[in-house]
Amino acid sequence: MITRTAGPGRARTAGSPWRNWAGNVTSRPVREVSPASAEELAAEIRRAARDGLRVKTVGTGHSFTSIAATDGVLVRPDLLTGIRRIDRAAMTVTVESGTPLKRLNVALAREGLSLTNMGDIMEQTVAGAVSTGTHGTGRDSASIAAQIRALELVTADGTLMTCSEQGTAEERAVFAAARIGLGALGVVSAITFAVEPVFLLTAREEPMRFDRVMSEFDELHAENEHFEFYWFPHTDNCNTKRNNRSAGPVAPLPRLGGWFEDEFLSNGVFQAACSLGRAVPPAIPAIARISSRALSARTYTDIPYKVFTSPRRVRFLEMEYALPREAATTALRELKAMVERSPLKVSFPVEVRTAPADDIALSTASGRETAYVAVHLYKGTPHRGYFTAVERIMTAHGGRPHWGKVHTRDAAYLAEVYPRFAEFTALRDRLDPDRRFANDYLRRVLGD
Repeated sequence: MITRTAGPGRARTAGSPWRNWAGNVTSRPVREVSPASAEELAAEIRRAARDGLRVKTVGTGHSFTSIAATDGVLVRPDLLTGIRRIDRAAMTVTVESGTPLKRLNVALAREGLSLTNMGDIMEQTVAGAVSTGTHGTGRDSASIAAQIRALELVTADGTLMTCSEQGTAEERAVFAAARIGLGALGVVSAITFAVEPVFLLTAREEPMRFDRVMSEFDELHAENEHFEFYWFPHTDNCNTKRNNRSAGPVAPLPRLGGWFEDEFLSNGVFQAACSLGRAVPPAIPAIARISSRALSARTYTDIPYKVFTSPRRVRFLEMEYALPREAATTALRELKAMVERSPLKVSFPVEVRTAPADDIALSTASGRETAYVAVHLYKGTPHRGYFTAVERIMTAHGGRPHWGKVHTRDAAYLAEVYPRFAEFTALRDRLDPDRRFANDYLRRVLGD
C-alpha cells in the first residue's frame, strides 16, 4: 500500500522553464511550490491571490495542450501522494491528487482491489488524468473520472471543499462538473474512486483488414467488454484488441515474447522506424506495411492494469476527437480516403476506442455513446497539415476534442457540441470570478 507523504512542502523561485512530456509546450512560472497537504495547498493559493498571480497545477506533463501552463504559480503535487484510506464497506479508495496512476494500480493490486477501467498508459497523476478526461475503451465501463465518488479541491479563495452526489446542492453541482474540471474550478487535492475486487482480463490481439473492422465494428463493440483497434495509414491493415473478464487462470505473456513485442518492436524498432521516416518521408508507406505485419495474434490473461496499459516510450504529438459512436465508421473511411489521396506521410497508427455515455458536464462522452479517434505523429515531424485535415473531418461529425490533446477549437464551437457547457461556465463564474486558475488555453476553450 502507498503511504501518504508527510512533512512540510517546498516553495522556490522558478528557474528553467517547465516543459511537457512531448516538448511542444513550455512556460515560465514566477515560482514553483510543492505543498505537502491540502492545508498547505490552500495557503499557497491564498498567497498567490495576495500577490496577484495565477495558479496552475502540473502532473507529469502528458497533456499536449497548454492546459497546465502558467506565468504565475506552478503547483507541483509531488508531495501530495499516497492512499489516505480504503473503505472496504463502501468499496472506495481515497488517494492524494499527485499520486501516479502506476503507483495506485500496483498498490490496489496488493490490496486485492482494482479500478474498473483505465487508459492505455499509467504515467499520469490521478488528478491530471481525471481533469483532462483520460479514458480507456469500454462498452459499459466509462472513463477514469466516471469512477470518482468524491472530490476534495481548493477553490480560488482558499476554501477546502469536499463534494459528492451526497452533499449540498452546491456540492452536488461542483461534483457534476469538477470530475473533469480542466483545472478551471479549483486545485484537486484528493480523489475518492470506486474500486472492486481485483479480477482477471483475457486479451485477444488479432490482425484484421480495415474493411472487415469497419463492417463488423458494431458487432465487435457489442460482443466485447473492451474493444479497440489500430489502423496503419498507407495500408489496409489493423491490429484489434478485445479484453473480456475471465475466470482464469492467470496466463501472462511469456517474458521474452512480451518484451519482444511490447518493448523491442513497439518501442525500440518503432522508434528507429519513426526516426527514419522523419528523415526520409517517402519511406514511410513501406515502413508502415512492414510494421503493420510485424505484430502477430496473441492471447494472454492477467490482472487489469497489466492488460489495459502498455509502455509508450516513443515520443509523439497527438490529436483525439470523440464522435457519436454511430458516426465512427463513416469518419474513419473519410480519414483513410483523405490520407490516400493526399501527399501526407503518416508513420503512426490511428487508434480507435469507445465509451458509454456519462453524466459529467465536460466529459467527451457526456450524454452520448462515443467512439474516440486518435491520430499521432512522431515528435519533431511537421503536424499541422495532417492534424488540420483530420480535425476538419472530425468536426463535420460533431466531434469533441480531447482536452489534453492538440486541437484548435474555441468556446464558441465547444458550446455547440456540449449541451451542458453553459452550466460549467456558470459554475466557474461562481467559484473563480477573478480567474485565479485561468491561462491562455482556458480563455480559448471556455471564454472569458
